[in-house]
Amino acid sequence: MNEQQKFKKATYHLYTFLISKMIGALGSHVYSFGISMYILSMTGSSLSFATNIILSYLPRTIMSPIAGLLGDRLPRKWLVLSGQAGVILTVSGLLVYTHEFGLSLIAIYTATVFNSIFSTFSGVAFSASIANLVDGDRLQKAMSFNQLSYSISGIGGPIFGGMLFGFVSMEMFLIIFICAAVITLMLESTMNFVLYKKEAVNGNAEKESMFESFKAGFRYVNSKPIIKAILWTALWLNLFFTAINVGGDYILLTILKLDPKYIGFTEAGGAIGVLITSVYFASRATVKFPLLTVKRAVFASSVVVILSALPLIITFSAMMNFVYYLIIMFLFGGLGVITNTPLGVLMQTSIEEEYRGRVFGIIEMMAMSAMPVGTLVFGILYEFIPAQYILIVSGLILIGIVQLLLRQSILEMAHPELKKAKLEPAEPVTE
Repeated sequence: MNEQQKFKKATYHLYTFLISKMIGALGSHVYSFGISMYILSMTGSSLSFATNIILSYLPRTIMSPIAGLLGDRLPRKWLVLSGQAGVILTVSGLLVYTHEFGLSLIAIYTATVFNSIFSTFSGVAFSASIANLVDGDRLQKAMSFNQLSYSISGIGGPIFGGMLFGFVSMEMFLIIFICAAVITLMLESTMNFVLYKKEAVNGNAEKESMFESFKAGFRYVNSKPIIKAILWTALWLNLFFTAINVGGDYILLTILKLDPKYIGFTEAGGAIGVLITSVYFASRATVKFPLLTVKRAVFASSVVVILSALPLIITFSAMMNFVYYLIIMFLFGGLGVITNTPLGVLMQTSIEEEYRGRVFGIIEMMAMSAMPVGTLVFGILYEFIPAQYILIVSGLILIGIVQLLLRQSILEMAHPELKKAKLEPAEPVTE
């Protein structure tokens, strides 16, 4: 295949995975919203809601390194498609069970575990393949399109889910998810996952035992201070951002008594923020200092966590609560893209091909490992401590973490130009 043909195929990939991820994420948003509202409405407990979140995080934490290891040893396309097929079978099984016996917490929890396992293999393999799907010049556009797909579906998913909730059975939520997952599987099966794959430098990687290959991935990460700093940052950020993940719906539905359809609109506000910021990144040049951009975005997100406590301190009307949290979620969505897009480009371009699957698996493990703990802890804390105190303290701790882990020395290591610019004297002003 010549360069022109590869460029055309890469263009096809850009728009195919935009559409496939958008459809898949739409089904997932509708399903997740329906399940979340069902659990909260049935139990009224943030702990039951948190349990479902924990059961989605734990398998990802455990299986991510294994998925990454297999992604470096097996065809990644096979892993992506197999994982997607497993998700379809899992939710189809839940649909059959619901039709025969009715939906129950145990059935939801079981489906959540298997859904998480299969999604991990598919997600890690796909993340490690993005640099092989498109040319380097359009890598930031690809990462932006990936965010864009989730934002478009995120706008429609919660709104659609909020409109459906209370009017249709939970079986309809499951059917929507299954149909979306099947379409995603069919589209991804047409993609060439080795279009821009580079030859592995370590030719003996295939001859290593699974255990040795696994250890080699950790040695590689340990030899890269910047990647190591990113991993530890991801761990602590995911721990304390869980305060919003667990508390968001609980605060809106249980404390502020917002109608579920309004909650759907607030979640869509986050997706609108993602949409606007993703379009911006897709149309602009590659960020010059990605890690510096990440630090500023995480700092701003930490401030937003603190601001999200305001309606719990000052009494607002129901409409004011809705508008305020719509703005908060919009800011979270936009800042998430400003964090994830430059970080994704940095990781895709700085990790060697033969280690990319394992490194992305380790990143996934580190990002997820704190979340089950955080979800359990915050799920309990919200039962006993006023939510505003939890949000304010979490935001302050996040500010300290980002200042420590993404300190100036790490930024200068990632971007030597920053150190050079600091050392160079300013040019004299001439008349």
